[in-house]
Amino acid sequence: MFRNLLTFIDLRNEVEDYEIIHEEIERGVMFRGTNFWILAFAIVVASVGLNINSPAVVIGAMLISPLMGPINGLGYSIATYNFKLFRSSLKNYGFAVLASIVASTLYFAISPVATAHSELLSRTSPTIYDVMIALFGGLAGIVAISSKMKGNVIPGVAIATALMPPLCTAGYGLGTGQYNFFFGAFYLFTINSVFIALAALMVSRFLRFPIRSIVDPDQKRKVRRGVLVIILITILPSIYFGHQLVQNEKFGQNVELFTKNVTVLGGAYLVRHEVDKRQRKVNLIYGGKTLSDSLKQVVKKSGEIFEIDPESIIIEQGFALDESKVSEVDVLRNRFNALQNDLLEAGTREDSLRNAPLFGRKLYNEIHPLYPEILSCTYSETMLFKDSSTVSHPVSQVVFRIAPESLKLATREQIQEWVRARLGRNNTEVIFTETPFKEE
Repeated sequence: MFRNLLTFIDLRNEVEDYEIIHEEIERGVMFRGTNFWILAFAIVVASVGLNINSPAVVIGAMLISPLMGPINGLGYSIATYNFKLFRSSLKNYGFAVLASIVASTLYFAISPVATAHSELLSRTSPTIYDVMIALFGGLAGIVAISSKMKGNVIPGVAIATALMPPLCTAGYGLGTGQYNFFFGAFYLFTINSVFIALAALMVSRFLRFPIRSIVDPDQKRKVRRGVLVIILITILPSIYFGHQLVQNEKFGQNVELFTKNVTVLGGAYLVRHEVDKRQRKVNLIYGGKTLSDSLKQVVKKSGEIFEIDPESIIIEQGFALDESKVSEVDVLRNRFNALQNDLLEAGTREDSLRNAPLFGRKLYNEIHPLYPEILSCTYSETMLFKDSSTVSHPVSQVVFRIAPESLKLATREQIQEWVRARLGRNNTEVIFTETPFKEE
């Protein structure tokens, strides 16, 4: 059965004739005649699409772009040690890249629309995820070229790897003098090129394409060493950028939780908030009553609960109530509105306290079927005080009564992690007690 499965998924069963594959790759490498004009049209289409922020137009440019030809040629020629084809692929690849950047730079230099839309911005911050897209997209592409059943894989790979738009975005950076756009976009294009070529090399070796020239072991070692160096140089920055992306998203989620806890405060209410994920800064804009310095400090200090540096929290007053410059009726109306906000905040807090015991029942009903050793559950909301500080921190406390010596330490730690994930609070205290509970 296992042998039948291997036969079913074996690529070699549908491999095209080696000579036909070789001729197809050679034709795709050359940039003259048809390929040249297709490249020129694709450059214009992609530049216009990025300029007007049209995803449909950008996808059209990806479909007609012939850039994958020389990149596949680079990987295939390395795998087969065909150095003549490698030089030809490299020359045509360089020509295509240079022509694309020059044409897009000229277009954006004369275009009256110079705003960086989302289609441009999305191609300036490559990460490790772009490496995965390029590698697996390239694998699909070279497998399709090698197969007798090509289907519509090549256009799909052209869309996924998006070779043309990063080049046009790099041209936008040069044409508008924004060099951070150029370097970010060109790095994304480099990632795509290197890992599509690597995919072509891997599949060519796996399918045992015939070697086209005689090479000695020293040359093979030099080729392998060169490939490894290029891969490492390309992938290492993307790992760093990928880590930054994850940290930025985590910071954004923490800010969302933080702002929900400081929406209404002392007669003031949060109008909007602005987040700079890269700089790790939060700008809070309040309306209503003017926040006192002490309340501002409370807001900033509470950011520590959500792993936000208090120094990175900026509080601004969008519009404040200056009672010396309005009529007595307006003053009373404003005070009434502020009082309503205070009552709403107090009511929300009271509902939370009133529902706390019921939440303990919900926790018990969820965890008891998993751990029958847990006999009861108590849930409460309290405040944490420490040292001589006047600032307090809200803390959730969960107490489980368990059968004596029924849960091991590792199991208790797993339950603690579950409770904290269930509540969404890392500062939740989970207590296990084996003291018999006496019901009245």
